[in-house]
Amino acid sequence: MRRPVLYAMTWIWLTSASAPVPAASLPLEVYGRLPSLEDVALSPDGSRIAFVRTTQDTRVIAVVSLADNKVLGALRVREQKLRRVEWADGNHLMIVTSATALPWGLMGNENEWQLLQVYDVVSHKMVSVPNGLAITNTRMMNVVAGRIMVRDLGGHTVLFVPGMYVEKQTLPALISFDIDSGREKLITKGSETTQSWLVDAAGEVIAEQDYDQRSQEWKLRIRRDGHLHDAMSGRDPIDSPRVLGFGPTEDTVLMQAVENEEPVWRLLSLKDGTLGAPMAERRELSTPIADRSTRLIGGLHIVDDSRYVFFDPLMQARWDAVTRAFEGEHVRLVSAANGFTKFVVRVDGQKDGFVYELVDLETHTASALGEVYNGGAAPLEVRRITYAAADGLQIPAYLTLPRTRAAKNLPLVVLAHGGPAVRATADFDWWPQALADQNYAVLEPNYRGSDLSWRFLAAGFGEWGRKMQTDLSDGVRYLVKEGIVDPARVCIVGASYGGYAALAGVTLDPGVYRCAIAFAGISDLKRWLDWVNDKSLHTENASQRYWDRFMGISGPSDPVLDAISPIKHLAALNVPVLLIHGRDDTVVPFEQSRVMFDALKHEKKEVEFVTLQHEDHWLSRSETRLQMLEASVAFLRAHNSPD
Repeated sequence: MRRPVLYAMTWIWLTSASAPVPAASLPLEVYGRLPSLEDVALSPDGSRIAFVRTTQDTRVIAVVSLADNKVLGALRVREQKLRRVEWADGNHLMIVTSATALPWGLMGNENEWQLLQVYDVVSHKMVSVPNGLAITNTRMMNVVAGRIMVRDLGGHTVLFVPGMYVEKQTLPALISFDIDSGREKLITKGSETTQSWLVDAAGEVIAEQDYDQRSQEWKLRIRRDGHLHDAMSGRDPIDSPRVLGFGPTEDTVLMQAVENEEPVWRLLSLKDGTLGAPMAERRELSTPIADRSTRLIGGLHIVDDSRYVFFDPLMQARWDAVTRAFEGEHVRLVSAANGFTKFVVRVDGQKDGFVYELVDLETHTASALGEVYNGGAAPLEVRRITYAAADGLQIPAYLTLPRTRAAKNLPLVVLAHGGPAVRATADFDWWPQALADQNYAVLEPNYRGSDLSWRFLAAGFGEWGRKMQTDLSDGVRYLVKEGIVDPARVCIVGASYGGYAALAGVTLDPGVYRCAIAFAGISDLKRWLDWVNDKSLHTENASQRYWDRFMGISGPSDPVLDAISPIKHLAALNVPVLLIHGRDDTVVPFEQSRVMFDALKHEKKEVEFVTLQHEDHWLSRSETRLQMLEASVAFLRAHNSPD
């Protein structure tokens, strides 16, 4: 299924892909800057392709006709933080960006607001949605606050966009936008309990989901006889049932709930409001796959990477043919045309490097579109390992190894993932790859509390700063016993919760690490929880209950917090620390690193602090992402040299 590269044109084009194997480490700039190629998307009919090309901090969105390689449109993203590019129909792109700002017309904390623009490939015109101009008597914010639903109504493409309107506070609203006419309409206003809406193929709001943060009561309403009626209700402090989309047919809604300590999928009938039996597929699948109308067509099964399961045997056979073409490599579905005969996939492995490929099952060809990172090489080896924690729990982890050194007596970086309820996989990740290319072994443990299964995640409840922390150092001891790692040359690094784990590693679990790097790390748990509650005006909220469960506490005034806050254990710290934080962080506020830096300086500890101007929680800007990586590697080389 291989033939020569299809595209190699002007500077905005997708470039040819190759997988050179360098004798020395790649420049940090290759890994540190944003991907050179991303957001590759096929139009619904498979005739056009859109993509984002990044050079330094210059980002260009381009659209190309596949039949004649003609550039149909190109626009610069400039300073906007690009989040995703999707096709609404064959002539229009939905471009979602974000900005850090205060709520319009209100006081309060800054938030990261998502913004939607629709680009007409034919006329080259751009319009913001919602724009609020056609909606009278309502102060609409130009933001998106949920899943955009695309519907074909009488030959017109109509977007149903969850947004926000302003009264005494920001509240949810649902608007429609007719792409062809430019007509915008307010469909419904929500209340402070409204979570989401689901719109059917006829453009009707078919379901509404509500949750009251204070009373902890949830409710699902579905449309019958032209009106929304209560279909299900209950009470849950954190894990209330939620709508994932339509079922395999539009007369059912797919619901997920936690039952008997396991997530369960059930189908709710829109005809009579009855709830079906648990779907057997949920036992293997973690995330549903939907088509463009949000109809359920399959699901993801994640082990080391993403495995795609489709309910339609023909669709599954087509996907299996794609994965066979890249045997032994990690393949991720990026975009598919209607009918699932043409795909864009992202591939990483020793044979192809890290590239986008266009697969056409009708012509039986796979054509390389371009490298994700210009100047990249075949990814470094990632081994899956499993080790026993001190209490016997089996901890799966990934070990990325240097390109040219044997796996013996290596310096180690423990890279703790954030979340904590996410997971590390064997897929390409620029951060561990960059560190391993500097001749460090890099260990990414899926400590308890990681999202491997509900039971494994729940094993982390009450273990924040306790067994969730020692699961990391147990991995160090395993690698030392195996002879892979030098116990005298181990540092810990992480971002967000991983940044907390890095600080906790050298304060709560001292003697294991010779240095620590915390990006956007939480240092003072009480101060952080006060900030979380301040965003909810110090009323009952699910966010506080969520963190209470992980930390094993009863709110920000619980004295137990001192036992697991790094800032309260500075006397135990006797190694260098690097703090890095973005000024525009709206998830872990900048002050968490500032107060830790001040406290460490006061105690005359060895500490450095790097401020990333105009950067958020996700390292969204090329310049500051590279700044973080360069500062981290310089610090590691100074305090844990790989040579």
